[in-house]
Amino acid sequence: MLQIIWEKDENSSHMVMPGMCYISQPTEYGTVYSLKELEALSAVCKKNSIPLFVDGARLAYALASSENDVELKDLARLADVFYIGGTKCGCLFGEAVVFPKKNFIPHFFTMIKQHGALLAKGRLLGVQFATLFTDNLYLKLGEPAISAAKKIEKKLVECGFKLFVPNQTNQVMFIIENDRLKKLSELCAYGFIEKFDERSSVIRFATAWSTTSEKTDKLLKVIEKI
Repeated sequence: MLQIIWEKDENSSHMVMPGMCYISQPTEYGTVYSLKELEALSAVCKKNSIPLFVDGARLAYALASSENDVELKDLARLADVFYIGGTKCGCLFGEAVVFPKKNFIPHFFTMIKQHGALLAKGRLLGVQFATLFTDNLYLKLGEPAISAAKKIEKKLVECGFKLFVPNQTNQVMFIIENDRLKKLSELCAYGFIEKFDERSSVIRFATAWSTTSEKTDKLLKVIEKI
């Protein structure tokens, strides 16, 4: 079906044929896809014979969100490929790529080797994930980040800042006037997202599994100063 649609485009000979539908859970804006949304996406992908890939670099923070209703078993049912992020959850490196259907990509191991990406001591990567999935640790790791993000969001609103998007996970994005941003840059680090208008910008505070209450309180005091 997808190939038929692609071939009807008069410019198809100059374009790359779409290979998959790629989404992130949570998104780059820190929001989460609901189960209903994922089911709808999966249905469209299956109808058009296109694989659904879910980027799970920050998956632990989506799973810990109070607004999340998607479980790992749902991803395994709805996605053709997804990965479970480790680097952003305390691992030294690596992500766990999951293919719910066996042999979905034939000779995948060989493809990894051909690209020079096969680890000589790959078991070290496995040890990390064996630990993450012991006693539901992975499902708990995102909780401190979510709690800290909620406190930051509350303080920002109290101090008159407007949120850019609703905060659902560990990323708090808000709008700040450029003059106040200059002052903030002297007090702490932040992530620049985009220019909102001529007088203001959108920036991000991102919490993590390692964010402590002490660090959070320090940031809350910084917010009060600006």
